Amino acid sequence: MASAPLPLEAAPIAFGTDGWRGILGVDITVERLLPVAAAAARELASSAPEGLASREVVLGYDRRFLAPELAEAIAAAVRGAGLVPVLSDAPTPTPASSWAVVERGALGALVITASHNPPEWLGLKIKGPFGGSVEGDFTARVERRLAAGGITVPIAADTARFDALGAYVAGLKAKVDTGALAEGLQRLGLTVIVDPMHGSAAGVLPALLGEQAVASGAIREIRSQRDPLFGGHPPEPLAPYLTQLIAEVRASTAAGKPAMGIVFDGDGDRIAAVDERGRFCSTQLLMPLFIDHLARARQLPGTVIKTVSGSDLMALVAEDLGRTVLEMPVGFKYIAAEMLAGEVLVGGEESGGVGFGMHLPERDAPFAALLLIEALVEGGVPLGQRIDALQQRCGGAAAYDRLDLRLADMAARQRLEARLAEAPPSEVAGAAVEEVITTDGVKLRLGPSHWLMLRFSGTEPLLRLYCEAPSPDRVARVLAWARQLAESV
Repeated sequence: MASAPLPLEAAPIAFGTDGWRGILGVDITVERLLPVAAAAARELASSAPEGLASREVVLGYDRRFLAPELAEAIAAAVRGAGLVPVLSDAPTPTPASSWAVVERGALGALVITASHNPPEWLGLKIKGPFGGSVEGDFTARVERRLAAGGITVPIAADTARFDALGAYVAGLKAKVDTGALAEGLQRLGLTVIVDPMHGSAAGVLPALLGEQAVASGAIREIRSQRDPLFGGHPPEPLAPYLTQLIAEVRASTAAGKPAMGIVFDGDGDRIAAVDERGRFCSTQLLMPLFIDHLARARQLPGTVIKTVSGSDLMALVAEDLGRTVLEMPVGFKYIAAEMLAGEVLVGGEESGGVGFGMHLPERDAPFAALLLIEALVEGGVPLGQRIDALQQRCGGAAAYDRLDLRLADMAARQRLEARLAEAPPSEVAGAAVEEVITTDGVKLRLGPSHWLMLRFSGTEPLLRLYCEAPSPDRVARVLAWARQLAESV
């Protein structure tokens, strides 16, 4: 895969929807990272809830190039801020750092990761004392600290290390009967093939389900070794990057051993799946299954939270079970805010992030994988059959896709943005627009479970096109129409 040309100058330090990320060696350097870590640590201490006396800051990291070394380097900045760094002794999924914060009663966590971004990227995520990502007002205060130019002198010393992965695995085992899941998979004759995409969630699901599940063939991993280049693709759970997994699932099923795939992104906070027929299942299809399982089988309380780009099937299944549905802008931070404010059953976004009210206010892909397996064991049928049954019961579209389109420049973006605001289309690919929704970007509803959404990146001339429709052909036609519209302005 050809990478984009590297920038010649570092971009200003600015936090996005979940942390600060950039090109390693250009944007992300030791000299730039240390003051950011110090400012973030000081803000964690300053913003600590009343009664939280801890001085600990958890430090985590993924498997990217130099991530372990940079995690150890920022420990000096945390000490310089008068706080106590505790460092994971191995790469771990990002939710393991969030879990450690809550379990240890720490001030928060700093995690060196670039999540699902391309291999040349790295970054820093900040987790609060509640076990989830800090909000925008927190990162704005961190940016103000940086702008003020205060100096924190790093203090070199030995850093205490702890078994973050072991504590996380033990914590999840306390929440889910993983032994029963392993037995259920063997009873179903179903093989789970896990693809951690060379990332830091490697080994987690086998550790959760146990040695017997591995020995019996109920679960196995591919692409589990560390590869900072991630096989030449971004470690993002999208179908084009999962050819090996899809092929292995299809081959196993064809050989008489039904299989499914579970995929984690580079830092283990996003999930996707592949059903027994080799169909890619994003959270557009997994979220309805989570809703059904948790509300019907587990009978857990709470509201369902979806983003505006989420499938209509999520709302249809929730409403069929008598659950209230809230639709939020794109970004897990909006879901997390609802989880902190009230009782939530499950919240998810189309890009793979799912959180659960009985867990952390955080995307946690390994925990989601356990609940996915639990749902299949409870239902007694493979993933594809279960999703098909939900669609037949509740209705809903059968196809979805997303296209990221790079525009010529920011001026082109501004022209298109103005046109959509002033005169949104009244017709899309031959279908009349029934409703224009502006919760986030512009969503054009064309009928039941049939819509097109256009949403711009906040920082670059990038347009994201989302479409749900009754068939793949119709999705392709609508996205082609939207692309032509964008390129004509």
